[in-house]
Amino acid sequence: MNIQKIVKIVALVIGLIAVFFLVNIMRLGDEAIEADVANQAVLANFATLAYIVLGIATISAVVFSLINLVSNPDKLKKALLSLGVFAVICLIAWFASSGVERTLNDGSILTAGQSQLIEAGIKAFIILIFTAAGLMLFFGVKKMLSK
Repeated sequence: MNIQKIVKIVALVIGLIAVFFLVNIMRLGDEAIEADVANQAVLANFATLAYIVLGIATISAVVFSLINLVSNPDKLKKALLSLGVFAVICLIAWFASSGVERTLNDGSILTAGQSQLIEAGIKAFIILIFTAAGLMLFFGVKKMLSK
Protein backbone atom coordinates (compact mmCIF):
# COMPACT_ATOMS: atom_id res chain seq x y z
CA MET A 1 0.00 0.00 0.00
CA ASN A 2 1.21 3.47 -0.86
CA ILE A 3 2.34 5.76 1.99
CA GLN A 4 0.10 8.52 0.67
CA LYS A 5 -2.96 6.27 0.94
CA ILE A 6 -2.04 5.37 4.51
CA VAL A 7 -1.62 9.04 5.42
CA LYS A 8 -4.99 9.88 3.82
CA ILE A 9 -6.72 7.09 5.73
CA VAL A 10 -5.13 8.15 9.04
CA ALA A 11 -6.10 11.78 8.38
CA LEU A 12 -9.66 10.71 7.56
CA VAL A 13 -9.94 8.65 10.76
CA ILE A 14 -8.56 11.50 12.89
CA GLY A 15 -10.92 13.93 11.16
CA LEU A 16 -13.93 11.69 11.84
CA ILE A 17 -12.97 11.35 15.50
CA ALA A 18 -12.62 15.14 15.74
CA VAL A 19 -16.03 15.64 14.13
CA PHE A 20 -17.52 13.17 16.62
CA PHE A 21 -16.08 15.11 19.57
CA LEU A 22 -17.16 18.43 18.05
CA VAL A 23 -20.74 17.19 17.58
CA ASN A 24 -20.79 16.01 21.21
CA ILE A 25 -19.56 19.39 22.42
CA MET A 26 -22.14 21.23 20.33
CA ARG A 27 -24.90 18.83 21.43
CA LEU A 28 -24.15 19.38 25.13
CA GLY A 29 -23.85 23.15 24.90
CA ASP A 30 -21.84 25.62 26.97
CA GLU A 31 -24.07 25.66 30.03
CA ALA A 32 -24.13 21.86 30.42
CA ILE A 33 -20.37 21.63 30.11
CA GLU A 34 -19.80 24.40 32.66
CA ALA A 35 -22.38 23.03 35.09
CA ASP A 36 -21.40 19.34 35.17
CA VAL A 37 -17.83 18.14 35.65
CA ALA A 38 -18.63 14.84 33.94
CA ASN A 39 -19.44 16.68 30.71
CA GLN A 40 -16.02 18.34 30.75
CA ALA A 41 -14.47 15.00 29.76
CA VAL A 42 -15.68 15.70 26.22
CA LEU A 43 -13.48 18.79 26.14
CA ALA A 44 -10.57 16.85 27.61
CA ASN A 45 -10.89 14.19 24.91
CA PHE A 46 -10.99 16.86 22.21
CA ALA A 47 -7.89 18.53 23.67
CA THR A 48 -6.11 15.15 23.87
CA LEU A 49 -6.86 14.53 20.21
CA ALA A 50 -5.49 17.99 19.37
CA TYR A 51 -2.28 17.19 21.29
CA ILE A 52 -1.94 13.88 19.45
CA VAL A 53 -2.38 15.56 16.06
CA LEU A 54 0.12 18.28 17.05
CA GLY A 55 2.61 15.61 18.11
CA ILE A 56 2.19 13.66 14.87
CA ALA A 57 2.62 16.82 12.80
CA THR A 58 5.70 17.91 14.76
CA ILE A 59 7.38 14.52 14.62
CA SER A 60 6.67 14.06 10.92
CA ALA A 61 7.95 17.55 10.09
CA VAL A 62 11.19 16.97 12.01
CA VAL A 63 11.74 13.45 10.68
CA PHE A 64 11.08 14.31 7.03
CA SER A 65 13.23 17.45 7.30
CA LEU A 66 16.11 15.42 8.72
CA ILE A 67 15.69 12.75 6.03
CA ASN A 68 15.73 15.47 3.36
CA LEU A 69 18.86 17.04 4.87
CA VAL A 70 20.71 13.74 5.15
CA SER A 71 19.86 12.75 1.58
CA ASN A 72 21.11 16.08 0.15
CA PRO A 73 24.62 16.99 1.36
CA ASP A 74 24.44 20.49 -0.16
CA LYS A 75 21.28 21.29 1.80
CA LEU A 76 22.85 19.84 4.95
CA LYS A 77 25.91 22.05 4.47
CA LYS A 78 23.73 25.17 4.05
CA ALA A 79 21.61 24.24 7.07
CA LEU A 80 24.67 23.71 9.27
CA LEU A 81 26.16 26.99 8.05
CA SER A 82 22.92 28.82 8.88
CA LEU A 83 22.83 27.16 12.29
CA GLY A 84 26.42 28.22 12.90
CA VAL A 85 25.67 31.84 11.96
CA PHE A 86 22.69 31.81 14.30
CA ALA A 87 24.87 30.41 17.11
CA VAL A 88 27.46 33.15 16.52
CA ILE A 89 24.74 35.82 16.69
CA CYS A 90 23.47 34.31 19.95
CA LEU A 91 26.99 34.25 21.40
CA ILE A 92 27.58 37.88 20.40
CA ALA A 93 24.29 38.84 22.05
CA TRP A 94 25.18 36.82 25.18
CA PHE A 95 28.57 38.45 25.63
CA ALA A 96 27.12 41.92 24.92
CA SER A 97 24.55 41.45 27.70
CA SER A 98 24.98 42.16 31.38
CA GLY A 99 23.13 40.31 34.08
CA VAL A 100 21.72 42.21 37.04
CA GLU A 101 19.76 40.59 39.85
CA ARG A 102 16.33 42.21 40.19
CA THR A 103 13.26 41.90 42.36
CA LEU A 104 10.09 41.50 40.33
CA ASN A 105 6.66 42.99 41.09
CA ASP A 106 5.36 39.77 42.63
CA GLY A 107 8.31 39.62 45.04
CA SER A 108 10.26 36.87 43.28
CA ILE A 109 13.87 37.41 42.36
CA LEU A 110 15.23 37.37 38.81
CA THR A 111 18.77 36.06 39.00
CA ALA A 112 21.67 37.65 37.15
CA GLY A 113 21.89 34.66 34.79
CA GLN A 114 18.21 34.83 33.95
CA SER A 115 18.48 38.57 33.39
CA GLN A 116 21.47 38.08 31.08
CA LEU A 117 19.61 35.37 29.15
CA ILE A 118 16.58 37.60 28.63
CA GLU A 119 18.73 40.54 27.55
CA ALA A 120 20.70 38.28 25.19
CA GLY A 121 17.47 37.06 23.61
CA ILE A 122 16.27 40.60 23.05
CA LYS A 123 19.63 41.67 21.60
CA ALA A 124 19.77 38.61 19.30
CA PHE A 125 16.24 39.42 18.12
CA ILE A 126 17.26 43.02 17.36
CA ILE A 127 20.40 41.87 15.51
CA LEU A 128 18.33 39.46 13.41
CA ILE A 129 15.71 42.12 12.62
CA PHE A 130 18.31 44.67 11.50
CA THR A 131 20.13 42.01 9.48
CA ALA A 132 16.94 40.96 7.73
CA ALA A 133 15.89 44.56 7.05
CA GLY A 134 19.37 45.42 5.76
CA LEU A 135 19.44 42.42 3.44
CA MET A 136 15.95 43.19 2.10
CA LEU A 137 16.96 46.80 1.49
CA PHE A 138 20.27 45.79 -0.13
CA PHE A 139 18.72 43.28 -2.52
CA GLY A 140 15.77 45.58 -3.27
CA VAL A 141 18.11 48.42 -4.25
CA LYS A 142 20.34 46.01 -6.20
CA LYS A 143 17.33 44.73 -8.12
CA MET A 144 16.12 48.27 -8.88
CA LEU A 145 19.56 49.32 -10.12
CA SER A 146 20.04 46.23 -12.30
CA LYS A 147 16.96 47.01 -14.42
